[in-house]
Amino acid sequence: MKSYEAIIIGGSYAGLSAALTLGRSLRKTLVIDAGKPCNRFTPHSQNFLTHDGRKPAEISAIAKEQVQQYKTVEFLNGLALDARKIDKGFVVECNQSSFSSKRLVLAAGIKDILPDISGITECWGKSVIHCPYCHGYEFHGQPTGILANGEKAFHYAQLISNLTRDLTIFTNGKLDLSQDQIHAIKRNNIAIVETEVQSIVHQNGQISEVILKDGSSNQVNALYHGPDFEQSTNIAQSLGCEITEHGLIKVDPRQMTTVAGVYACGDSSNMRAVSIAVSSGTVVGSVLNFDLIQESF
Repeated sequence: MKSYEAIIIGGSYAGLSAALTLGRSLRKTLVIDAGKPCNRFTPHSQNFLTHDGRKPAEISAIAKEQVQQYKTVEFLNGLALDARKIDKGFVVECNQSSFSSKRLVLAAGIKDILPDISGITECWGKSVIHCPYCHGYEFHGQPTGILANGEKAFHYAQLISNLTRDLTIFTNGKLDLSQDQIHAIKRNNIAIVETEVQSIVHQNGQISEVILKDGSSNQVNALYHGPDFEQSTNIAQSLGCEITEHGLIKVDPRQMTTVAGVYACGDSSNMRAVSIAVSSGTVVGSVLNFDLIQESF
């Protein structure tokens, strides 16, 4: 069984950032990646300094090329199926091979669970969007919808009111907002539609209408939605890492999980943004390296 100082499960922005720091620290590192980043449906990545508007795959390709310059970092194109604690570290099981390491980094991200509404999957990441900081500028001033209810709908309404005055909340069922929230929404001339959504009309992923179950429709050019999600793998849970009430891997300010020797970075444990994924990966790389130094110094 081949051994490493660190194994990183997930080779997108966070995993590559951690690998870069570890490679520059001469750490023998393995990056295991299945090649399915969460933002693969998005045509462009915004709000990431020096790469604003670039295709996500291009950013990843540049990052991987740079990390590959560091000879202590190896890559495996595959899927990590399981990981377990052993006496002096961890064993990670892949399809037909096993690897051991002193430390483990969880950077496999999350999987979105989209609502069962016709057309929404085809528009996801293009015109059905989750983050005004990542996508909002491109749709500013245009007719915009929010597919949400409760606190999430109110929070979206606050954020997006800065970007457009043509805003409609689709609660997709009975309204779940306080009277104070309703008054604030109406004071800002934001419409509320409680009728359930039937489908999304779009052209190549660009939304044009929200069709309701009563047959009526609303024209929008963008629809904000924060979907439910789950961890891309169950490795964190199988290792005993604590999961927060929001479904993220619980980490401290150093990106350390509740299991000694296991770190997490990227969307699996942090706010969902490329810049934050990169930042959290750098933290993991530096903290993990110093952890190994303290162990042997």
